[in-house]
Amino acid sequence: MTIIDHIERAQSTLFSFELLPPIKGHNLETIFDAINPLLEFSPAYINVTYHREEVVYRTDEAGRTVPRILRRRPGTVGISAAIQTRYGIDVVPHLVCGGFNRWETEDALIDLDFLGIENVLAIRGDADKITGRFTPKQDGHTHAIELVQQVADLNKGHYLDEALEVRTPTRFCIGVAGYPEKHAESPNPQHDLQHLKAKVDAGAQYIVTQMFFDNKAYFRFVDSCRQAGITVPIIPGIKPLSVKEHLSMLPKTFAVQLPSELVTEVERCQSNAQVRQVGIEWAIAQAKELRSAGVPSIHFYTMGKSDNIAAIARGVY
Repeated sequence: MTIIDHIERAQSTLFSFELLPPIKGHNLETIFDAINPLLEFSPAYINVTYHREEVVYRTDEAGRTVPRILRRRPGTVGISAAIQTRYGIDVVPHLVCGGFNRWETEDALIDLDFLGIENVLAIRGDADKITGRFTPKQDGHTHAIELVQQVADLNKGHYLDEALEVRTPTRFCIGVAGYPEKHAESPNPQHDLQHLKAKVDAGAQYIVTQMFFDNKAYFRFVDSCRQAGITVPIIPGIKPLSVKEHLSMLPKTFAVQLPSELVTEVERCQSNAQVRQVGIEWAIAQAKELRSAGVPSIHFYTMGKSDNIAAIARGVY
């Protein structure tokens, strides 16, 4: 079932969450261990992130520091298939521009289609950690809108190989990311909104937001989208604070603002266990208000840990 189908059939706010593939060397049980505590809340769908390759530096036998290209968290397609097979829950694998050319993207989409996976989230992906710039693979996509266009084209039966005699259309429901406080690389919110509108016009059917900690930011964002002519569902994304380092790390990494009341509460904490409880309580209050406002779904960013998400869901659903 597509995300749009879930939203249209729902009688109340849906529950969904996002998982990270395990670090290479770990097995699939780490994923199942994260999912199992959340099954009681009947998740409508589960997102699985994708991580492009990284450059790491290792010392060789001669003592020289040499670069190595590796992927720390592979397996998005396999994990998505395993979740859907084991639990019968719809999955939303992420597609990223970084690390793929257009042909590899098409092959990944064909694999997903063969597996009966009907949903994808199309995003550009992170910039290079060293340079701070995003560089696409040769013949790859530079922006998420190009990825949206490729998926939308495949849904129409437009394959890259023009010599194909049979061109069966795919049926992907396409989601994209939205930023209530603007993308970190965008010069201003209006510029960011124009790019979001272009992605929707290109074929995106719903939006899931970056994390935010003040619901006013989400409501302002929705109002701005509607005024700009964006009518697709806008799903709020929530991430609970869990460690004190989040006070500095999250604003720097995701360009989000933390309300002063939340910062004060976290700074009073004597341990990360206390921070985690503050994060749970804050997220419960956020989610309750969002649910009362009739949002279509609330999407939780787990970062691979689900005990705090279960506590939040228990207080909301």
